[in-house]
Amino acid sequence: MKPPIEAGRGLSTRLRTAKGRTTASQKWLERQLNDPYVRAAKAAGWRSRAAFKILELDEKYHIFKPGQRVVDLGAAPGGWTQVAVQRVGASGKVVALDLLPMDEIAGATLLQGDFQDEAVEQAVLEALDGPAELVLSDMAPNTTGHNATDHLRILGLIELALDFAGKVLVPGGAFVAKAFQGGTEREILNRMKRDFATVKHAKPPASRKGSAEMYVVAQGFRGQDGQR
Repeated sequence: MKPPIEAGRGLSTRLRTAKGRTTASQKWLERQLNDPYVRAAKAAGWRSRAAFKILELDEKYHIFKPGQRVVDLGAAPGGWTQVAVQRVGASGKVVALDLLPMDEIAGATLLQGDFQDEAVEQAVLEALDGPAELVLSDMAPNTTGHNATDHLRILGLIELALDFAGKVLVPGGAFVAKAFQGGTEREILNRMKRDFATVKHAKPPASRKGSAEMYVVAQGFRGQDGQR
């Protein structure tokens, strides 16, 4: 997939007024206005530019397959869920889960709740009508600006999502989660390597160059018996 960079290259849009805005919010808005992925997502009907990240990861690692059962953790606003629905087709099942309410997405089941809750986990499996073949997590913690603290927070989310994946994935399944540069904690990485046949780190082109964001792609889940 070619990144949607060509349109508008060399053009820059500035806000007409900064009245009532902080410097940080003004910079964020200007960045959004000048981001080709934001414009392309809007034109394509994706709910967020993040849709291109999972599309690019899929192009490289072939994450999606027709007929898959997919869980999207921390799904709001739904860009990854939209891509999942498109890629698995009518024969697949996609369950999107978030603490926040989401607008309906055709072809997906939307659940509101905490994936650490056993009742929510059961609701996910019931909605899928069986175990999952792919667990996605684009979750990120609220950042503090303190790199060490933020790194620990994202590692905590990865570990929780990995725990969930270990409960719901079928053997051979896959797990994709947001990480940060600086590496996945060795203990978590070793656990992934034990539980999955292959584990890769990737930074899709749609991730902003200045961002420390990366993704971990773990494929070939060994199943419950292979985890210990």
